[in-house]
Amino acid sequence: MPSIQIDLPITIDAAAKQALAHRVGAIYGTTMQVAMDLLTVSVHDLGEGGVWRCHESGPPTPSALIMCDIRQGRPDETRAELAQSLIDVCVDMFDLDRLWMKVEFTQHAGNEMYHPHLDGFNSDWKGDERRSQAQAG
Repeated sequence: MPSIQIDLPITIDAAAKQALAHRVGAIYGTTMQVAMDLLTVSVHDLGEGGVWRCHESGPPTPSALIMCDIRQGRPDETRAELAQSLIDVCVDMFDLDRLWMKVEFTQHAGNEMYHPHLDGFNSDWKGDERRSQAQAG
C-alpha cells in the first residue's frame, strides 16, 4: 500500500490501462506527497454492466468505483482533492458520468503495508515525503 483499485464499466486495452495508471500515479504522488514507487494501481475493466449504482426508485445506473487504501494521517481536504482528481482523470479518459462515480478510502497505519523495496514495513505518514526520499536515495 498505498493501492488504488479502479472498477470501470467499460473494456479498455493494456495501453489505456497503463496510461491511466501513469496519470493516477502522478496525481497520487503530487497530492499525497509521496514518491510514486509506493503506489500500486489495479484497473478492473469489468465491461458494460460490470459496475452499478443502486437507487431507491428506478433501475441501477452504470457507475465506476475507485478504492483507495492509504496510510492514515492526511486531512479531509487532501483526500477530497485526490478523490476529485481521480474522478476527473476517469471522466477525461473514458467519458464516464462523474455523478455516478464514487471514491472510497480505507486508511491504515504504516506497519500494515509491507514493501520489499523498503526492506520491510512502511512508516507512518508524517508529511511531505518526496524530499526525504529523494535525499535518501
